[in-house]
Parts: sequence; C-alpha cells; structure tokens
Amino acid sequence: MVKKVAIIGAGISGLASIRSCLEEGLEPTCFEKGEDIGGLWKFSDHAEEGRASIYRSVFTNSSKEMTCFPDFPFPDDFPNFMHNSKLQEYITAFAKEKNLLRYIQLKTLVSSVSKRPDFSVTGQWDVTTEKDGKKESAVFDAVMICSGHHVYPNLPKESFPGLQLFKGKCLHSWDYKEPGIFKGKRVLVIGLGNSGCDIASELSHTAEQVIVSSRSGSWVMSRVWHGGYPWDMMFITRFETFLKNNLPTVISDWWYVKQMNARFKHENYGLMPLNGTLRKEPVFNDELPARILCGTVTVKPNVKEFTETSAIFEDGTVFEAIDCVIFATGYSYAYPFLDDSIIKSRDNEVTLFKGIFPPPLEKPTMAVIGLVQSLGAVIPTTDLQSRWAVQVIKGTCTLPSVKDMMNDIDEKMGKKLKWFGKSDTIQTDYIVYMDELASFIGANPNIPWLFLTDPKLALEVYFGPCSSYQFRLVGPGKWPGARNAILTQWDRILKPTTTRIVGSDSSCPLAKKHSMETPFIMKVSKK
Repeated sequence: MVKKVAIIGAGISGLASIRSCLEEGLEPTCFEKGEDIGGLWKFSDHAEEGRASIYRSVFTNSSKEMTCFPDFPFPDDFPNFMHNSKLQEYITAFAKEKNLLRYIQLKTLVSSVSKRPDFSVTGQWDVTTEKDGKKESAVFDAVMICSGHHVYPNLPKESFPGLQLFKGKCLHSWDYKEPGIFKGKRVLVIGLGNSGCDIASELSHTAEQVIVSSRSGSWVMSRVWHGGYPWDMMFITRFETFLKNNLPTVISDWWYVKQMNARFKHENYGLMPLNGTLRKEPVFNDELPARILCGTVTVKPNVKEFTETSAIFEDGTVFEAIDCVIFATGYSYAYPFLDDSIIKSRDNEVTLFKGIFPPPLEKPTMAVIGLVQSLGAVIPTTDLQSRWAVQVIKGTCTLPSVKDMMNDIDEKMGKKLKWFGKSDTIQTDYIVYMDELASFIGANPNIPWLFLTDPKLALEVYFGPCSSYQFRLVGPGKWPGARNAILTQWDRILKPTTTRIVGSDSSCPLAKKHSMETPFIMKVSKK
C-alpha cells in the first residue's frame, strides 16, 4: 500500500517535502495554517501569532544561483539577491510547475500529533487538524514537520534589569514591518544579527537617532564580494571548504579573520566579535558600515539596565529619552502539537540525528525538515533533507542504531562547540553537511571521477560555487539539465546586471573579454 505522509507547513521545507514524497511514490497531505504557501517569505502587513513574520524590506542573503531548487533555476532576469516578493513569486511558480498545490490544505491548523497505540509495530501517527472551527483526525504512516524556526520570538526581558520600569514602547523584530511610524523617534535596537542590522540601517534614514546594542559583536559581510560577484558564489566552494577544514588551525583562523575584515576593519566600527575566529553566521548588510560612518547609527555594548526613559550600557554610557526598544534577539523553536519528549529526548535539548530524525523512535517515521542554519541557502538544504528523509520513511535507506545515532550527535556537538562556540546550536558546515546527506542516497558528485571523465565540469564543481545543481547530477532525482546549469551559472549571474552593454569601444579593451570569463578562469589566466 502507498504510504500516507502528513506534512506540517507549506513553506519552502513543506514544498520540498511534498515534491520528494511524490518522487518516491508516497501520498503527501500538507497542512498549512495560513491562507497561502511560502511560509516565512509570504509577507503580511501584520504579525500573526503562530506564524513567521518578516518586514517589508527583507531581501535574500543568498544569491539566486545558490538559492534555487536544484532542478528549477530562477528566471535569467531575476536579480541576484531578491526582495521577498520576488522569492515568493518564484516559490509559487515552483509549486505550480511541480503540481504541488493540489496536496495542500490551507487555513488548516495541526493541533495534535501523537503515536498510535500500535506505533512500535506500524510507526503510524494520529494527526488532528482544525479548520473553520471543526476538528478532524486521520491516521498517517509518517509525519514531516516543516513549520520552521522563526515563529516564536525570543524576548529575554529577564536579562535586562529595570525593563519593567521603562515607559517607552517595546517590541520584537517579529512585530516590525516598516520605518514610517518611527520618524523622528529615538530608537534602541538590541541585537546585531541580520534583523537587528537591517532594522537599524533602515530606521537611520527616518529616526532621530538609532543605537544598536550588541553583547558579543558580529562579522558584517557585504553581498558584493571580490570582482563584484555575489559573495556566496565566491565564498562557498569545495576548495575553500577543503582548505578551511584541513589547514592548521592557526592558519585557518588567520585566513578567516582576514576574509571577514576584507571590506573594513570591524574593530574600528565597534562590531568586532568577542571571539572572531568562531564561525558564527555573519551578518549580511551592505549599508550598516556606511550608516555608522555617517553617524546615523551608533554601536554600543550590552545594556546593563533600563530606567524609565533611558538605557545604561556596560561601558557606563547612557542613551536617554528613548521612545522605543526593538528586540532583535532571535527566536526559540517549539512544536506545540507534539509531545516535547519526542524532539527533546535528552536534557530538554533538541536531539536529532543529522538535524532530522529523533533517535529514540521505534520506527523512523518522523522527520524535521529545515531545522538547521548554515552559510548555505535554505532551499537546497531542505531539498536534500527531504529527499533522504523520504527514502528512510519508504524503507529504501535505513538509520543506524540508536546508540550510533546518539554517538554521532555527541561528536557533532563537539565540533559545533569548536567552530561556533555552542554545542547545541543548529548551525552546521554547509558543504560538509550537504555531502553527508547526499552520500546517504547516492547523490553526491564523485569529484575524482569527474576530473577523469568531464574535467570542464569538475573544475567548476570543485573550484566554483557549490550550487544546488551539484546534488542533482547523479542518484535518485537526477536532473538531466544539472550539468548545463552548472556550466552556465555565471551567465545567469551577469544577465540582470549587464543592462548597459559595454562594447569594444570601451576605454578598457579587456573589459569585454573579462566579463565573459568566470572568476576561476580569470584567476588561472593571471597565473
């Protein structure tokens, strides 16, 4: 019999899971609480409890060639970094192209997921949903949780003495939508992540004064990297990953810090992380350093305490007459429809094998998709996660013993402590993680074999960007267009930017020639 799979959430992870189920002959039913697909990327002008929320000006941090589903490139004329509305347009086009919408039930809340009495034999789940005030229950052979981790705002009020006395307005970045209402206001932004930096930069054009408070600092990268190319096309390569993971630590750390400081010296801007060698996810913001230089944004250390109208920082300085405090302090992840002990099986920590499977389950029929963070894009990650998860659910792939899975989790936690400074973080090394998942289903490219059989492709795969197409070259779900997509990815990067064609009359005779070359070829030619 065809296995029935319940998928919770119709964002990027949910759509990837539906498609993976269909590829393997399973029967998916996706439940989406909202009125449309897209999850995080479906903008709404008001925050809705229990749903992810973004502000109107959000752009992607990953470029289009690194972001796309591996068999569905973005249109050539799409910008390299997209406004949220443009990405939502792409997500909708993907769902329609792959005929996924028919499997999605909108405006449907999943209120409960529980094991069936005979779970140890069948691995089945009872799933209870609510729609228009009516409850329904159904039995599913497997459940894929795709509800994301930007839903429940983390607001650590207990960490800020005196906040209860503060008479101004307090809100989380989850509630922030646009800068208009902050015109002429004095605003304190707490947190130096992507949201904090975006909001501070945006408000600096309209607010009277903006101060950003950071406890530990952060690396701030530009989307524009060497030669004007998208940062991830130059930075996320197999060769770079090989060097980072194999050079002596002292050299690797020096090189990493040098890369992070390539645009400007962070120490001079008050942004330098407390431990600069940790590979914590950097912030992507092209405007913040300029706003600091112009004096419209000021960076301060952590808030020591609040008064009725002011914030006193740990360095003793005071920001007075504050109108509003915006907490850009991240999110906590929770699954209110599920017994906590299933996901948090040890010391109240999320404990998942490869960030996907709860080890203690008698049957591997539950998968969490999208609960990882890395420098890589979300779409390729969730695509590969769901492909492997479906193979496990189907029985084509098997998981190790519970003991081996827990040992692997412990080993990974040790590495995370070294690289990211926290053992319980959901961060991971993108290419290492992707190759690991791909190896489980036979979808990782064989680099030595490629150099022997297709050296042109091998050079681009190894030294060029590790784009999503690489994981559809071979194995189940192989895409015939993957090779060509890899070899033409630089052309699609240039298409939306070369809107003024520079011909042979250019004052620089090499301009036209170099515009046709990939960065890797240019580097080789210089040697």
